[in-house]
Amino acid sequence: MLIVERDGPVQRIKLNRPEVRNAINDELIAELSDEFAALPPEIRVVVLSGEGKAFCAGGDLQWMRRAAAYTEDENIQDAIRLGMLFEAIAHCRAAVIAQVHGAAFGGGCGLVAAADIAIAAGGTLFSFSEAKLGLIPATISQFVIPKIGAGNARALYVTAEAFDADRALAIGLVHEVHPLEGLGGAVETKVAAILRNGPEAVDESKKMVLDPPADLPESAKRLALRRASDEGREGVSAFLEKRSASFVVER
Repeated sequence: MLIVERDGPVQRIKLNRPEVRNAINDELIAELSDEFAALPPEIRVVVLSGEGKAFCAGGDLQWMRRAAAYTEDENIQDAIRLGMLFEAIAHCRAAVIAQVHGAAFGGGCGLVAAADIAIAAGGTLFSFSEAKLGLIPATISQFVIPKIGAGNARALYVTAEAFDADRALAIGLVHEVHPLEGLGGAVETKVAAILRNGPEAVDESKKMVLDPPADLPESAKRLALRRASDEGREGVSAFLEKRSASFVVER
């Protein structure tokens, strides 16, 4: 269900259910969760993409049909496992880039929102389509709403309408839109930029957003710890000495 390729400090994970447009089911959730849980410590960037014509069409309808027969507790546990996948992506110590093409519906939009960077091909369609199935975008909302804002979420949730990549860019769901033939190159530009940064600093910078400091003293403490760290000292020294820091990986 996944194609996983190691490229030095970059892990490329591709959803591989093209026959159902990479729709999410319980098996895919388990495999993708395992991949993020077992990510080697030297990995600094994860590129998440989809095989075939679409990034991810959302929830697999056969899986959801089976879930309708679950007990309430079984359904809750099933939903928790999905939510934990989005959390694993968002809180991954490596930077996560979503390379999006074709379509990202429902849970596919959740994958996009959970990523640190989302780059889409022009012509990609997006939809929070859950209401069309009598469902709600529950487990994705803690990542979607901070990205697009409550006003956009309310409008797009209740209509479940499809919207294009330009609107996704305008509301902040994705960060860049490129022609399909230039999508891979745009992603590699971001990979190269991340690999020039301190990996610990990347992780801590993500935490500043996902787990923001409660007050000024905590902010100051976090900065002080980075200044005193080996990585922080090396980065400042390299800048002053006009050389590449030891943590830089050139692409």
